[in-house]
Amino acid sequence: MRRRTLQYLVLLAICGLSVHLYFNRSFSLPSKPDWMDEYWGSEAEGESERVIPDGKKPPSRPYDVKPPPPPPQKPAPATGTGSGPGRVSSPSERPNRLLADARKRDAVVDAFKHAWSAYETDAMGSDEYHPLSHRGSNLGGGGIGYTVVDALDTMLLMGPALDAEYKRARKWVEESLTFDRTGQFSTFETTIRVLGGLLSAYYLSGGDELYLHHAADLGDRMLPVFESKSGLPASHVNLGGKSAATGGGVSISEATTLQLEFRYLAEITGRPIFWHKAEKVMQVVNKARIPNGLAPIDMTADGSFARSGIRLGSNGDSYYEYLLKQYIQTNRTEPVYLQMYADAMQGVHENLVFKTPRDGLTYHRGAAAAGGWREGLEDREEETKRWRRIYRCRFVASLPPFFAERILPPGSPNPNRNISHASSPAPSCSAPPPHTRSTPTPSAKFDPSLTRPGVSLPPKMEELTQAGQRDWKTGVAFLEGCMDTHKTATGLSPEGVNFRTSADPPKEGERDWYIKGANKEGSPPYDARYMLRPEISESVFLAWRLTGDARYRSYAWDIFSAIERHCRLPGGRSETLKYLYLTFADENVLDLNEVVFNTEAHPLPIFNPSIKPLFTKYS
Repeated sequence: MRRRTLQYLVLLAICGLSVHLYFNRSFSLPSKPDWMDEYWGSEAEGESERVIPDGKKPPSRPYDVKPPPPPPQKPAPATGTGSGPGRVSSPSERPNRLLADARKRDAVVDAFKHAWSAYETDAMGSDEYHPLSHRGSNLGGGGIGYTVVDALDTMLLMGPALDAEYKRARKWVEESLTFDRTGQFSTFETTIRVLGGLLSAYYLSGGDELYLHHAADLGDRMLPVFESKSGLPASHVNLGGKSAATGGGVSISEATTLQLEFRYLAEITGRPIFWHKAEKVMQVVNKARIPNGLAPIDMTADGSFARSGIRLGSNGDSYYEYLLKQYIQTNRTEPVYLQMYADAMQGVHENLVFKTPRDGLTYHRGAAAAGGWREGLEDREEETKRWRRIYRCRFVASLPPFFAERILPPGSPNPNRNISHASSPAPSCSAPPPHTRSTPTPSAKFDPSLTRPGVSLPPKMEELTQAGQRDWKTGVAFLEGCMDTHKTATGLSPEGVNFRTSADPPKEGERDWYIKGANKEGSPPYDARYMLRPEISESVFLAWRLTGDARYRSYAWDIFSAIERHCRLPGGRSETLKYLYLTFADENVLDLNEVVFNTEAHPLPIFNPSIKPLFTKYS
């Protein structure tokens, strides 16, 4: 079974000459008029989506002229109450900057406030919230702040409208958060949600020591997960007992979706142990790699791959995501991760990408381990029949190599991109070394053709490498295919769909995809449910930022409107709303030249590492 997953973030655009867009049709909900227009007036009564500085009529397509790179941003002084890059008071101006759609941005803020108010009233501090019963619950061993910590950076990004809520959440962290809990906690979830949330709050708050103190404490308690013979992390950790059962297997995602968090923790505490433990995992994965760059979803305790399927869905997606993001995080100073990523994307295109027979919708499928992963990949026709499930459309799960060039300043790595410590580390942390360092020299084996500096926004095809053009087109096609699954009675995408193949083409009146078990009678099938997944919203946000194409804001508004119509309860998901908010906010609210998101939507800063990497060669 596969989560719906969309891989690479990109979108084709026209710059200067008449170049054909890969997809050109628009999409909107067919059922009801725009509820925001009914409530606040029509779109024409609102403000324009962007402003041309000289007052001329906007061009027919955004970004006909490449804008200059944005100036660097620095964290604001720490106040302990949440000032920082997320609270932009005087954003820098540049031609063709993507401005806020204030009506829709504020509607998303209102939705977040509605959801948070119910949680704060009924279950403040609980790990999970059950909106129908108006109660909270905790994980085994007691609560560790899952929901509160997960939402801190969303409040910081949404600005003054959430000041009061943020101050109360910070107070809860200060007075009630503890990790001295005896019980089994997921290494994966604790890392991406709690550790990632604390680190992001530390960054966006301008260096609030409270968050650094808790992040360092949590990191210390999680170190035992790496004490296996191979170095692969255990899937669960006892935080109170500072112990972990390290003898079992682990999924590839569980093993390789903690590097961003532990590397940044090492950087801001000056403690290389966090870095080296996470980096060791990548060395183990590299040693066990299979020839095509893809990764089976299961690994054994000894560091080898188990006979298991290969997919971009559950238990596999964030491996590919974090390959490229590790390269981005350290300012492109570790080309080994770009090499691994590029190799994997070649394997993805050769083995996992398909189109439906009639409408040509692009989707990816998994390869089953029928007698072994090699046989599973070789028999493509048989695998097509057996594997055609797609879950959780996700664009950012594996971004194209050129995208790293787009969200970082063009050319050489920036030697001045160092972490700015607005305050001293927490008492439990040793101070980091001075941040006066030169940029590491790339590996001699690094192939510069993998990337190309000076890419426009949006990219022109002639600016991209051949692989970049391939990934761009595939990314556009994936995103459009995922938006096609929103063409339902509610405007919401089902949790899982099956795509038609040449062996099972659609009949007259049928779509190129269907929900298994769906019919007009009986209870809806399990895959028909909608679970507020953030991946499509995440993809739409990144596509909007890369292109300025208004179609993506239209997609985002359709998704948000459908959620408000059909899912509005006293509860919500800050991760989903965060991406929708950023789509309608001014682009300077969060500069993609400065941050990289972890897989739980927590932005972490890009920096030049003070810790010397030990993993530098890809074999």
